[in-house]
Amino acid sequence: MRLPSTSTQRTYRYVRLAIIGAVVLLAVSLVVVFVADGPLTSISALLYTPGRGVFVGVLFAVALALLALSGHSVEQALLDLAALFAPVIAIVPTTVLTGDAPGLVVDCTRPCVPASELPGIGNGMLSLAVVGTLGVLTACALAFAQRTMGRAVATALAAAAAIIAALTGWWLAAPASFVEGGHFVATGAFFCLVAATSIVAAVTARSPWRTVYIVCAAGILLSVVFLAVVFVLRLTGHAPAEVPLVLLGEAALVIFFAGFWIAQTVQKWDETNPAILPKYLASASE
Repeated sequence: MRLPSTSTQRTYRYVRLAIIGAVVLLAVSLVVVFVADGPLTSISALLYTPGRGVFVGVLFAVALALLALSGHSVEQALLDLAALFAPVIAIVPTTVLTGDAPGLVVDCTRPCVPASELPGIGNGMLSLAVVGTLGVLTACALAFAQRTMGRAVATALAAAAAIIAALTGWWLAAPASFVEGGHFVATGAFFCLVAATSIVAAVTARSPWRTVYIVCAAGILLSVVFLAVVFVLRLTGHAPAEVPLVLLGEAALVIFFAGFWIAQTVQKWDETNPAILPKYLASASE
C-alpha cells in the first residue's frame, strides 16, 4: 500500500513545480511580446519591453525556489550557488543596440546598457550585497544551531561568500566593465552551475536518467560557449544582424534547463528525505 505524502514532501514537490511554472511564464511573456509588439533579438531583451516585470519576477522566483530546496547534497550546494547569480541576471540588463527590442532606441555605436538603467543597477547591487551577506551569516548561524556545520557546508558557505564578494567588488571597482559584462557573466555562471549539477546527477543516477542528464549538461555547456562567441562578435560588430543568434542560444539554454529540471522533478517525486550525500562522497563531509 502506498503511504500518503507528508506536508514536507508536498512542499518539496510544489517548489520544484513552481520553477517549471516560472519557465513557462517566461515563455508565455516572450510570445505575448512577439505577438503584441514585435520580435526581439534575445530573451534578455524582455527587460526593455512590457515583459520586464515577468522577466525580473521569474528570475527572483527561481532564485528563491532554488534556495528553498533545503539540503546538503552536492547537487543542492551547486543549485544554491546558482541561485546567487539569478538576481544579477535580472538586476543588470543585457547590452543592446537600437532595434533589439520593439521600439528600442539607444545612443550607442556598439552594444551597451542605456544610461537610464544605471541607477537601478546601483540600487539592486547594493541591496543584493547587503542581503547576500546577511544570508550567508544567517546560514552560518543556523548551521551551528542545528549542528549541521561540517566540511561540506562550510565549503558551500565560503563559496557563496566569495561569489557575493567578487560580484560586489567587480561592481564597485570597475562599474563600466560590470555594466557591460555583468549580465552575460551571471548568465554563464548560473547555467554552468546547473550543468555541473546535471553532471553530478548523471554520475549518481541510473539509466535512462543518466543519459538525460548528460544530454542536458552537454547542451547547456555548448549553448554557453555559443553565446560567449556571439557576445564577442556583437561587441566587435561582426555578428550577423539578420539572424537572432542570442535568442537562439538563450532559447537552447532555457530548453535544456527545463529538460534537466523536469527530469529531476520526476526522478525525485517520491523521495521522502533525499540522501545527505552520495555514498562515495559522504566521507568528504566529515
